[in-house]
Amino acid sequence: MRTFIVILSVLGVGLQAVAEEHYEFYNGIRQMGMGGVVISTVNDETALLSNPAALGKLRDFFVTVADPELELGSENQDLMGTDQQKSFQIQEALNATREPGNVGKRVHAKAQVFPSFVVPNFGLGILGKYEMDAEVTEADTSVFDVRYNNDFALVTGFNFRIWDGRIKLGVNMRAINRVTIDTTLSSASEGLLVKDMANEGVGIASDIGLILAAPWDMLPTLAAVVRDVGNTTYTLRDGFYTDADETRRPDKTEQSIDVGIGLFPILGNKTRMAWSAEYRGVTTAGDEEDPMKRIHTGIEVNYRDALFLRAGMNQRYWTAGFEIAVKNYQLQAATYGEEIGTADENREDRRYVLKFAYRF
Repeated sequence: MRTFIVILSVLGVGLQAVAEEHYEFYNGIRQMGMGGVVISTVNDETALLSNPAALGKLRDFFVTVADPELELGSENQDLMGTDQQKSFQIQEALNATREPGNVGKRVHAKAQVFPSFVVPNFGLGILGKYEMDAEVTEADTSVFDVRYNNDFALVTGFNFRIWDGRIKLGVNMRAINRVTIDTTLSSASEGLLVKDMANEGVGIASDIGLILAAPWDMLPTLAAVVRDVGNTTYTLRDGFYTDADETRRPDKTEQSIDVGIGLFPILGNKTRMAWSAEYRGVTTAGDEEDPMKRIHTGIEVNYRDALFLRAGMNQRYWTAGFEIAVKNYQLQAATYGEEIGTADENREDRRYVLKFAYRF
């Protein structure tokens, strides 16, 4: 733990300022209830996306038929009322956020599904994700900031168990169709459509994960994931949703490394616990001034694999969540705070997530 804290301190020195959210390819509801930790704790089908080495932790096969997940910002109700579909439409978001009483309020919306099939050490799945953040800024009411992301990805992964599973080495491959908008517009804009503004392209990406678990009480674990090995570009071919040509491609995703530690004490015959801490983007830490945007810690208590209680710290904000699992059904809920400000001017965006899943 001392070594981990020293590493975090060193990585926080001499960085550039960026007042923007730290975006990830995939964040699931369980990890966000636990403060964002995932690479040493994931033990289900989402290992395909979060850490392919964790495919080696699976004890059975899972077929996830449906798992819709919806995430909304705390200000969406004030901005959009009961019609939250508008949260995914750029013009509707602008219409709402430029109203005098709504300036400075932020639209945040994300919807994703991940039907999949996984067995110990192998899996495949399909990710569909829509996400948007938008606001008219208080500093300049003539400005409309918008970030839109639409990913459709085919994912497969496998894991090698070494030394009776104490070492797990996994890799995934993703074919991604990405549609992005990340721009500043006039708040007087009209007729905004994704197809007219977006960058789009297809790319191939890969992550490599490693888990080292010591055969001692509480299973002390070290984990690391190299994401987007060799950088991911989206120039393989034109996309499928818009008419964007080769001059309108999404920005490349730089290779990065996430590191984490975990402990897994057994509290009783029917109760287990997981604790973890992580630092995201070790090799890209120079992209921003605020090291807290990359720090996560969380805890989960599991009673009979039926009731799960979660809590943690995502960046500098509290998180909480729960899960009820009955036979083939799961119901999960979580809330977390995301840092969208800077080290000098912190700003929390509180979010609420709900997920229902059917799998066997």
